[in-house]
Amino acid sequence: MFLDRTDTASGHGHCNARCMLDIGYKLSSEEFGPRDLVDFAVRAEKAGFGFGLISDHFHPWCDAQGQSPFVWTVLGAIAQATTRLQLGTAVTCPTMRVHPAIVAQAAATTAALMPGRFFLGLGTGENLNEHVIGEGWPAPGDRLEMLTEAIEVIRLLWSGENENHRGTFFSVEDARLYTLPATPPPIMIAASNPKAAELAAEAGDAIINTAVMPELLERFDAAGGKDKPRYVEMTVCWAADETQARKTAREVWSLAALGDPLFTELRIPSHFEAAFEPITEDMVAEKVVCGPDAAKHVAAIEKAGKAGYTHVCVHQVGPDQKGFFEFYEREVLPAVGRERRTRKAG
Repeated sequence: MFLDRTDTASGHGHCNARCMLDIGYKLSSEEFGPRDLVDFAVRAEKAGFGFGLISDHFHPWCDAQGQSPFVWTVLGAIAQATTRLQLGTAVTCPTMRVHPAIVAQAAATTAALMPGRFFLGLGTGENLNEHVIGEGWPAPGDRLEMLTEAIEVIRLLWSGENENHRGTFFSVEDARLYTLPATPPPIMIAASNPKAAELAAEAGDAIINTAVMPELLERFDAAGGKDKPRYVEMTVCWAADETQARKTAREVWSLAALGDPLFTELRIPSHFEAAFEPITEDMVAEKVVCGPDAAKHVAAIEKAGKAGYTHVCVHQVGPDQKGFFEFYEREVLPAVGRERRTRKAG
C-alpha cells in the first residue's frame, strides 16, 4: 500500500484506491533556492496540502528560472522543518548522473529521516541534466531498459543484505545499506508513453504524469496498476490579475507549451530558450491555468480526478508563492472538498 494516509484536518489524504482526491504542492527546484524550498514546504503543510513533489535537476530549463539545488540536501532540511507533509521526488533519474546504488542510499536515508512520509519518484531523465557526466544520451528504448534495471538495483539494496549485481547497465559489488527505514519507501514511476506506464504498474507502486493522459492510465490499469495511486502535475500561475499571470507564465514556464521530443532531447538551457522563442502567451495559457478565478483552478483539478487520478500536484510558476498559498488556502482547497462532497451526496 502506498503511503496510506487520511488528514482529517485538511480533508485531503493519500489512499491506495480512488477514495479521495489528494491535492499537493510542487516544490520547483528550477525556480527557487534551498532556503525558499524549505520555507515553501512548511507553508504547504500549514495550508493543508496533503503532499509535496520536488524536482530533481542539475540545470533549470532556462536561465530565467535561475536555480537548481541538490535535491537530497534540500530533502534533509525539509524533513526536519515539517512534521506531516509527505514528499516525493518528481522525478529522480537513477541511471546516469547518479548510480542507482547511490540513489538507493539517498532515498533510504531520507525515508529514515521522514518515517512514513517519503516516496521515491523515478524516471528516465532528460538530456538537460544527464549529459553533464560526459557519457552521451541514450536512445529512448535504452533509457527505459536502464530504468528497469536501476529499479531492480534499488530494491535489491533496500533488503539490507550484502548484495552483488552484474547487469546489462549496472554493476554492484559487495554493497550493503546499513541505514534503512522500517519500511522501504514506495516507488513512483514517471510515464510519458505506454511502455513506461506498463513499467510503472509492474515495477512501481504508483504512476505520475505531467499532464492528464487517460490513455496512459488505461495502460497502467491493464498492466496491474488498477489499485495503485496515480499522480499528475497541474501547472498554474496565480496572480491578482489574469494579464499579469499570463505574462509571468510565458516568461517563466514556456516549457508547458513545448512539444515532444524536445522536452527530453535538448541539451542546455540556451537550447530551450531558443525553442521557447515562438511560443506565445496564448499557447502557454492553453496549458497553464492563469489568473485569480478559483472556479478555473477547481475545474482543472476536478478534470484530473474524473480522468482517474488520485493525486493532483499543483505547480505555481513565478515568484508570488505567498499570494498563491493564500488563494488556495482560502478559495481552492475548500472548494475542491465541497465539490467532491456534493457529488458524493448526490
